[in-house]
Amino acid sequence: MSVNVNRNVSDQFYRYKMPRLIAKVEGKGNGIKTVIVNMVDVAKALNRPPTYPTKYFGCELGAQTQFDAKNDRYIVNGSHEANKLQDMLDGFIHKFVLCSECDNPETDLHVNPKKQTIGSACKACGNRGMLDTRHKLCTFILKNPPESDSSCVKEKKEKEKKNRKKDKENGSGSGEAGNHNDIDAPDAVDGEEDDDDWAEETTEEAQRRRMEEISDHAKNLTLSEDLEKTLEERVNIFYNFVKQKKESGAIDSADKEILAEAERLDVRAMGPLILSELLFDENIRDQIKKYKRHFLRFCHNDKKAQKYLLGGFECLVKLHQSQLLPRVPIILKDFYDADLLEEDVILTWAEKVSKKYVSKELAKEIHAKAAPFVKWLKEAEEESEGSEAEEEEEEDDENVEVVYSSSARELKVETVQPEKAEEDDDLDIDAI
Repeated sequence: MSVNVNRNVSDQFYRYKMPRLIAKVEGKGNGIKTVIVNMVDVAKALNRPPTYPTKYFGCELGAQTQFDAKNDRYIVNGSHEANKLQDMLDGFIHKFVLCSECDNPETDLHVNPKKQTIGSACKACGNRGMLDTRHKLCTFILKNPPESDSSCVKEKKEKEKKNRKKDKENGSGSGEAGNHNDIDAPDAVDGEEDDDDWAEETTEEAQRRRMEEISDHAKNLTLSEDLEKTLEERVNIFYNFVKQKKESGAIDSADKEILAEAERLDVRAMGPLILSELLFDENIRDQIKKYKRHFLRFCHNDKKAQKYLLGGFECLVKLHQSQLLPRVPIILKDFYDADLLEEDVILTWAEKVSKKYVSKELAKEIHAKAAPFVKWLKEAEEESEGSEAEEEEEEDDENVEVVYSSSARELKVETVQPEKAEEDDDLDIDAI
């Protein structure tokens, strides 16, 4: 089972996931210890060596730790529950993984043992900063930099390449006599083995695999290049992506792809603003039902995305003012019923008129039209917070319903006798 890397984020569509910690208690008495079974997988998801979170547990618990990298065994002395360690891991993630600027876990640590500093660089937002080295784990990190092993391997490979180049240059530039001694039998054998390997890799399956690798590499290059572009450029890329899906007729089933592209370009919160422009028109009420899944992927538990949805709605009202302005309250209720807008987001939006998306005059008109729905929402909230005595009277609620008066242009609560038909002037809010 996987959990969000940043567990403060409750969004089920949050793309940064890690396996839930699995702990196994072994031994008895003084020899009792807790083995973190899947520490390698957890650390891989965090882009940190598995020794770091293990040592962090030891620092926090005041316990000794043991590492057996060959057998993937990472141990904390004593008996510790998995849930307790999972909660403790949140502290490690906030201190040593998440970006201090954007809370994104796509960070790398840069350790300088000479200066005794640990830097953090975020690949998502480009933020660079220094970690507070007062935590005990920092002493361990300074002695065991995350890139030490890989950098040594890289240096070795680079030295070998340089030596090979020198050998080739000596072989081609000098006379035939003495330099043939530099090419010994093992090198010739190695060369033959390379030829054999290449012969095996000419199958259709191997060619397809190589093309996929090239394609993946190209995608990674494109990703890094796109993230270096301005926000406006990235929004335009996302806009064209959604537009292409719509024009090709693939938009109905492309909700996951659209979310993935928005996350790739780091414009997820702005997704509903773009989708509103491309997927909504004067028939918005039907389109909310049709594209609910698309918007829900962005708006679910994301208040920022919901604010952008309200901004997109204001822009849409501007484009189709005569058709949509009178229907503002009922459309807002459609958003609310579809779980695309939360109650507190709507109430916060209603408190302040903004000219961010439309003119101040139009924004005031939109808010004035929305007032009946906002009033109904507040009253519903107050009713839900009523006393138990009031709740007992709910058995008579069958004769009470919310209706919309076309003459008064406001939402109100009226008592309706069940045996009598509804009057023409009073319409159910869901029937508009």
